[in-house]
Amino acid sequence: MIDFKLSPEQELIRKTVAEFAAEVIAPMAAELDEKQEFSMELTRAIARQGYLGIIVPPEYGGAGACALTYCQVIEEVSKACAAQGVTMSLSNSLVAYPIMTYGSEEIKRRYLTPLASGEKLGCFALTEPNAGSDSSNQETTATDGGDCWIINGSKIFISNGGVADFAVIIASTNRAAKIRGLSAFIVDKGTPGFTIGVKENKLGIRASNTAELVFQNCRIPKGNILAAPGRGFRIAMDTLDGGRVGVGAQACGIARAAYEAAHKYAKERKQFGSALVDFQGIAHKLADMKLDIETTRLLTWKAAWLKDNKKRFAKDAAMAKLYGSEMATRVAHQAIQIHGGYGFIKDYPVERYYRDARILELYEGTSEVQRMVIASYVLGV
Repeated sequence: MIDFKLSPEQELIRKTVAEFAAEVIAPMAAELDEKQEFSMELTRAIARQGYLGIIVPPEYGGAGACALTYCQVIEEVSKACAAQGVTMSLSNSLVAYPIMTYGSEEIKRRYLTPLASGEKLGCFALTEPNAGSDSSNQETTATDGGDCWIINGSKIFISNGGVADFAVIIASTNRAAKIRGLSAFIVDKGTPGFTIGVKENKLGIRASNTAELVFQNCRIPKGNILAAPGRGFRIAMDTLDGGRVGVGAQACGIARAAYEAAHKYAKERKQFGSALVDFQGIAHKLADMKLDIETTRLLTWKAAWLKDNKKRFAKDAAMAKLYGSEMATRVAHQAIQIHGGYGFIKDYPVERYYRDARILELYEGTSEVQRMVIASYVLGV
């Protein structure tokens, strides 16, 4: 039986995060977006709260939080600034998780502790120019060099790519074996042959750094592999399943910000002698927006509950991610509509929420991929 009643501790965590996000993160969001600036200062402030390593076990310096608690934290951070929600989600879901689950004890000690404290930042590198939705088509290679692995290739659209201290990457150790020939590695910044390429100029989440990673005869220690050769595709898919739960929470946060802005504006703005909220058309828009947000939260919390209870959750994560990402765009769109022409200018935040929401339908698996995942379960294939 699923019980979504939050414990007193979870309620306190949510309240504490909401207050921190409103007081520290939100006031900087618009300026950082306008400047396309990744703020290390703000990232360190978030790290001091323990949010960058909230799922990391206590023995490695983290909070050891469950997936449901993690979703609450991401929602509140994303409501204040979607870009900071990306940084937090990335640090936990896409970097800490595969290291926690598949790394050797030596790797866990070396990377999880500084990751949890914010001393180091990581990134997850799967996407390539010819490997987007078809993530099995990895052209980056890792060749056995005897006492090392030699990495060659490039990765694109990597969140934190230009600011991370290390990268968790997927590369092919056996091209002929296709997905069974993929492996996962950790590459440290500063390793000869590892350089940062183009920094992307993005529509939204502009305060999140997104860059290209380039590897040219990059030699890394033999021990920097996660699990064993050939496990890379399984590691990547497992990691993305957990990440999609977090995307559902991000969607709730962005949509809540848009809804609350629209609700406030509709109560204050008057036309034809009445507040906008008094018009049935506007009231119905707000009702639909609220319904969408609550539906996404339930889908997300269900997926998190299944994950916490070690049950299969891939389908539910895909549902939360798919519905939530499209919902956030829809809610932000309606928030602009309620604002009218004012919603189209930067004096009001809803245009930023709309831009930020759009990425949710693309990263960690497009909406089309989520429908493929869900269909595979529905059809039993």
